[in-house]
Amino acid sequence: MEAPTTKFSTWRERVAAARVLVMGDVMLDRYWFGDVERISPEAPVPVAKITRMEERPGGAANVARNVAALGASATLLSVTGDDEAGLALERLLAGERIRTSFLRDASLTTTVKLRVIARQQQLLRIDFETAPSRELLAAKLADYERMLDDADVVVMSDYGKGGLAHIATMIERARAKHKRVLVDPKGEDWAKYRGATLITPNRGELRQVIGRWHDETELARKAQWLRGELGVDALLVTRSEEGMSLFDDKGATSIPARAREVFDVSGAGDTVIAVLGALIAAGAPISDAMRIANDAAGVVVGKLGTAVALPSELD
Repeated sequence: MEAPTTKFSTWRERVAAARVLVMGDVMLDRYWFGDVERISPEAPVPVAKITRMEERPGGAANVARNVAALGASATLLSVTGDDEAGLALERLLAGERIRTSFLRDASLTTTVKLRVIARQQQLLRIDFETAPSRELLAAKLADYERMLDDADVVVMSDYGKGGLAHIATMIERARAKHKRVLVDPKGEDWAKYRGATLITPNRGELRQVIGRWHDETELARKAQWLRGELGVDALLVTRSEEGMSLFDDKGATSIPARAREVFDVSGAGDTVIAVLGALIAAGAPISDAMRIANDAAGVVVGKLGTAVALPSELD
């Protein structure tokens, strides 16, 4: 029988005193909303008449936004371009009560994801991004060292944009100060995450690393092997409609997805690691943090675009 769901209210006061340092790739999510009433005479494509525009923090910035929405203290360390999109990100995050430490680099273009939406459907996504020519966050290592002293938990959000090329060094320095490190991974090379406390891949990301599995027994065997190889305390796999599975020293624990209408899955992984970070920083056992994160994921997939789960939605 499934254990009863832990409520966020149990941890609300302790979360308010928690301090989470978020680092990784940030981006600006832009949404153009409109209506489609005709097909273009120039090509067989719909014509969207835009009536409203929105901007929201994305990537690691969305993780920090989710941490702050829960009432925890969020500090965000990252790199942006010295451009309009980078300034827009800083403005948005200031409104969310997030302390930022950004390195602005004129050679870098701040990543922007533009989504065109009509009649509750995404018609098109356009990405604006350039890969950095060098490791930019290395210039922020001194800031990182100082911020570690004030953090209860470090969350590293890797979107594969180049902002975390020195992640192995950063994990090593955090663990040397006895700080717990949570990583949302990207790509196939997970050796760089060695020594992290918790890694939170989705089902597809895990499959890239360990290959396919035929049943739960094989999944558990492969996941525990990977955990041992990387020297991490736990591996938490988000599995979409199959819920979540946690692999740690106690074995394997799975919980079903919360039954919600799925509107948009973008940013759900950001919410999951943000909730885990805030709850673990507050002293919650990982089993409790996982259940509340599962509830939060069920909330945000019912919202449009990158969104947050509010404390009132988790009780």
